[in-house]
Amino acid sequence: MTFVDSIKTCFNKYATFEGRAKRSEFWWFWLACFVVGYVPVIGWIASLGALIPIIAVGVRRLHDTNHCGWWLLCPIYNIILLATIGDSGANDYGEAPVE
Repeated sequence: MTFVDSIKTCFNKYATFEGRAKRSEFWWFWLACFVVGYVPVIGWIASLGALIPIIAVGVRRLHDTNHCGWWLLCPIYNIILLATIGDSGANDYGEAPVE
């Protein structure tokens, strides 16, 4: 998934906590939010607008590794899970995401 596709997908699934998200979708969107967050004033407003989508894509990313979204609350372990390769086939949270 490309940088622009990731941003579009995350904002199209603004508050969708169901399903799965590929690593590239999560990390590109996280990078975009991180960079925009450093722009004075506009970054603060944009960060507030991206709060729900960043949590939603994090939950979907954990679903891709066949883990519950509540693991986002464990700071160290969730980083490991977010970087882990997702299940290649179907798991408890649905079919594998399409490239």
